[in-house]
Amino acid sequence: MLILAATPIGNLKDASLRLIELLESAETVAAEDTRVTAKLLRGLGIENRPRLIPLHEHNEREKATSLVELAREGDLVLLSDAGMPTVSDPGYLLVSAAIEAGVDVTVVPGPSAVVTALALSGLPTDRFTFEGFLPRKQGDRQSVFRMLAREPRTMVFFESPNRLADSLGDLAAVLGADRRVAVVRELTKLYEEARRGTASELAEWAASGVKGEICIVVAGAEPLVADLGEGVGQVLALVASGSRLKEAAAEVADATGLSKRDLYEGALASRRS
Repeated sequence: MLILAATPIGNLKDASLRLIELLESAETVAAEDTRVTAKLLRGLGIENRPRLIPLHEHNEREKATSLVELAREGDLVLLSDAGMPTVSDPGYLLVSAAIEAGVDVTVVPGPSAVVTALALSGLPTDRFTFEGFLPRKQGDRQSVFRMLAREPRTMVFFESPNRLADSLGDLAAVLGADRRVAVVRELTKLYEEARRGTASELAEWAASGVKGEICIVVAGAEPLVADLGEGVGQVLALVASGSRLKEAAAEVADATGLSKRDLYEGALASRRS
């Protein structure tokens, strides 16, 4: 079978007994970075030296078929550098191919940066969405934020420390300077830190430079009110953040039950005045 195994996201003591037992007996491991996996084996004091096969974003498609056959013949362990394989890491194509080929897939669960950051954020945890890494380019980032402008669930993103300040600035510009945000870095490590505040406050804090592995947790949007005047204001706010007037009116209408035509005409009248 194919075994997806979660690895520590920072602190080696978070390795589960199941993971250690698995690695002590594994014969073949597909690893995002074989050097990182070799270091993990040494750090956990594992004497077993399984065959390590690199599996990363650049070779996963071409390697999937041969790795599925290895999993059919005997257990194949899949590791990413940290956390759960397939979650913003290689593995999805391999899992899909294994399922398609009728090969059993199972999981050895463990640490998750997504839920750990969510728990530390101080923001609502009952419903959330994981959005992965933000785009590198500003225009693409802002498009993502515009798409999520009315998302009611808490949102979790990964980000590079080098782009954190720019991303928080874009977040403030599109979702609002007062949107509640938490930046969580270096989870489970010595310098773990959680910064909480508004989007504008954290953008200002990040401007001086931040190091480490970064998660951004963003509060969901407040429900739109069903008052026409305030609804028109919401339409204008969406237009100001880059949405087309027709689309903004439709979005607010869907969220509030107000008439799309009334919202559209009200926004037009407001802009003329």
